[in-house]
Amino acid sequence: MNKTKLKNSKILVTGGAGFIGSNLIERFLEQNNEVVCLDNLSTGHRKNIIPFLENKNFQFIEGDIRNLETCRIAVRDCEYVFHQAALGSVPRSIKDPATTNSVNIDGFLNMLIASRDEAVKRFIYAASSSTYGDSKEVPKIEERFGRPLSPYAITKVVNEYFAKVFSELYGMETIGLRYFNVFGKRQDPNGAYAAVIPLWVKQFINYESPVINGDGSYSRDFTYIENVIHANEQAAIIKKDEYFRNLKSYFSNYENPFVNEVFNVAFGDNTTLNQLFDYLKMNLTKYDSEINKVEPIYGPNRNGDIPHSLASIEKGKAVLKYNPQIDAKKGFDLVCEWYFKNF
Repeated sequence: MNKTKLKNSKILVTGGAGFIGSNLIERFLEQNNEVVCLDNLSTGHRKNIIPFLENKNFQFIEGDIRNLETCRIAVRDCEYVFHQAALGSVPRSIKDPATTNSVNIDGFLNMLIASRDEAVKRFIYAASSSTYGDSKEVPKIEERFGRPLSPYAITKVVNEYFAKVFSELYGMETIGLRYFNVFGKRQDPNGAYAAVIPLWVKQFINYESPVINGDGSYSRDFTYIENVIHANEQAAIIKKDEYFRNLKSYFSNYENPFVNEVFNVAFGDNTTLNQLFDYLKMNLTKYDSEINKVEPIYGPNRNGDIPHSLASIEKGKAVLKYNPQIDAKKGFDLVCEWYFKNF
């Protein structure tokens, strides 16, 4: 990985009490940055930021991105914004599209406005692999995507369009990172919309049978949190001239004068749900042999799911110098160890 670090800067992380946000904050504080966390604790947890509260370089603002004035207060004097705040989960958006729209679109627009008015150096935001929708192309390439399959996916598409427009109209530097099935420490295993890995780990530890939607052949490009932190940092530290030079090398006819591209953030490999079950079971059995007796339950496919998700990460490698180091298998090992020690 590139050893250059983001340091000695003032940073805002929205959704900083959540899974990805708290991991970003931890890294940025280690590198002597001043970090502001904005979170309304609706899906994030105070426990995720407790270790930071005594750090003189950390400030927590409990507030909602749907309030523009709150966004303005949070972004004041910040050089970089890492916008992670959102209501995730395809099923949640299907059940309650209005709230998903309000948080993910209205809140996103508020953060763009506040960041524009504060003249932040760069606005880096969490985009999503759900943007690819019903596209059957594998691997997924940033410039080609299909029809969104859920309200959540629609909100993430709209975010990308807003970021592009703000870049072109106001000269903002915006970089979107399309996350692919991120997992790692602090990811919440509880609640109706828990992601598959922490949910299954919790069930294994409790000797409960995880439910596999469909026949288990659906696959995902599971991405360990360290790779995501690396991508965010690369998006922040790359110099403008190098960024354009790399883009012109990657796209021979590139002429866009604005910093407003999106990049896949993944490892570039996929794992079926059946394989995931086996990997988690094998890793957790090292800590408790009784887990080896747990068997899966197969249920119906889930609405809004696509069969396969695999990212091309060539653009990120070429332009941002994104170089993920931890593959899914190693990540499964690390996350099982963390959950078993912290569950």
